[in-house]
Amino acid sequence: MNASRNTYIWQDPAWTLAEATRAESMTPAMPHSGSGPFNDGHPTLWGLPISVKDCFDLAGSPTSCGVHFYSDRDGKVARDSWLVEQLRAAGAVIVGKTHLHPLAYGITGENAEFGDCLQPRDSGALTGGSSSGAAASVQEGSAVAAIGTDTGGSIRAPAALCGLAGYRASLGRGDWRGGAHLAQSFDTMGWLFRDLQDAPYLAASFGAAPFAPAETSTARRFTRFAFVDDSFLHDCEPEVVTSFRGVIRELENLGLEARRIETGWWADAVDIYAPLQAFEAAQIHAGNFDQFAPAIRDRLKWGAGLTPSEVSALRQRLEAFRARIDEILAAHELVLLPSIPVARLAAGADHSQTRMRLLRYTAPFSLAGTPTVAIPCAHGGMQLAAARGNDEPLLALAAQIGAHRRASLAV
Repeated sequence: MNASRNTYIWQDPAWTLAEATRAESMTPAMPHSGSGPFNDGHPTLWGLPISVKDCFDLAGSPTSCGVHFYSDRDGKVARDSWLVEQLRAAGAVIVGKTHLHPLAYGITGENAEFGDCLQPRDSGALTGGSSSGAAASVQEGSAVAAIGTDTGGSIRAPAALCGLAGYRASLGRGDWRGGAHLAQSFDTMGWLFRDLQDAPYLAASFGAAPFAPAETSTARRFTRFAFVDDSFLHDCEPEVVTSFRGVIRELENLGLEARRIETGWWADAVDIYAPLQAFEAAQIHAGNFDQFAPAIRDRLKWGAGLTPSEVSALRQRLEAFRARIDEILAAHELVLLPSIPVARLAAGADHSQTRMRLLRYTAPFSLAGTPTVAIPCAHGGMQLAAARGNDEPLLALAAQIGAHRRASLAV
């Protein structure tokens, strides 16, 4: 188990056991029909242990959002969030609510109130965040898959640091009733899991179409992809660059045509993203800034201080940036780059500059609102994005990558 003992903020073994009993008693919708991922008529997630990030309500438990203030103020909630309802209806057995960076407003997994989240396999390394406990729960094996969120990289960064696969849904997928927002313009739901071949089974949890097994074996949806030029990778660790080159070859081996793109204009991404995120987060947490750690408090105060004209100008820049990413995806179908430029974050180190360094890699797709899969590699991880709404074909391609990797190992 996690050496930091911070994988979960809330757990109740008796409640989880009762959920397992409930799932076991579920009657298949179409017994012996060959439906469902196990061909037995049961829902996709039936009987699987799943963890949930502690920014989604679970009836009978508090929702902390990674800070004591909200769990102490609000106490136990009376109703499941929409997402938890979907999970339980699909037969998932929820094993607990996981650790997160305070307010989901950070990318390292450090948390002064609940303790930093350390990797179960490497107690000297942070999991990354903000879906920190989600990653730890999958890495340690207490969950086979974990619900997270991704506003500015909160699925992609932990996946890359913890050797996991991930899926960030298209902006707008799912219903946030009972889920705590950080910044509505960028918040997306997501998963952390181990095997890319499982990717197509996960989309339906956020309101997508039911999984069709044929999606991984029929004609390939994508024929080409773009990858970032070397100038973008100037601060990327050499081992991560090597992994990047390897994934380019993997996609080419699957028959996709590779094209290099120039990304100098992406330099604006963080300058657009960070203040808009701070402005929207400040509206959500208005009146409570002093309840939070100084770094987060100061970001919220900065966001609250933006003028209407400044916010309007930022939103215009956001729309222009998003339109340019849309043009790239229309021309190239997919875009590949490292999820983050590093493969490890040392626990206890000074990470005051880490957030901005990592956001340079994650912010472009956050601005674009694109579905993204996180591809685990020997060192670090890659992110592959498609146009908004193309979640299913993207996840099918992720499964193809996973199957190709498994076949290569078998040779």
